[in-house]
Amino acid sequence: WGNLTWPSGVLMRLCDVMLSFPAILVALLIAGVGRALFPNAHESLAFGVLIFSISLTGWVQYARTVRGSTLVERNKEYVQAARVTGVAPLRIMRKHVLPNVMGPVMVLATIQVATAIITEATLSFLGVGAPPTSPSLGTLIRVGNDYLFSGEWWITVFPGLMLVLIALSVNLLGDWLRDALNPRLR
Repeated sequence: WGNLTWPSGVLMRLCDVMLSFPAILVALLIAGVGRALFPNAHESLAFGVLIFSISLTGWVQYARTVRGSTLVERNKEYVQAARVTGVAPLRIMRKHVLPNVMGPVMVLATIQVATAIITEATLSFLGVGAPPTSPSLGTLIRVGNDYLFSGEWWITVFPGLMLVLIALSVNLLGDWLRDALNPRLR
């Protein structure tokens, strides 16, 4: 356990740096560089930009959550008892620590899904996300924005309302998962 102190410290400093870059700014940077390097590849580049920018900035929350939960769990009595009885460290991690760390990770995953959906819609609204020929709520909101003051307000309002309802329902699922996976609330 002690020999993992400096690599995890370096990883957490990297996480601190990555937290200062939102996914939207990373996507705009990657899209700008990609369009400069490959000017005719907007359609094929768009999904790569989405996936790479969301995953490049999204891993940070998982790393911090797993590390924090692991640090809490490693000091619990059952882990200390397993260590004293001579159980191998990898077995302690697999059988005792990992199942207790998975609860917060599952809750974080649902929150990250809602964040990824909103990020994709924002990037598609800005014209950096999904190509205009692909279905996206952000693209629908952007197209409807041109007709907003012409009396056809529903072209923007309904996709926007759907985006809010999807994000809200995924967050409520995460809240329910948190309550269901927390043994103290049973």
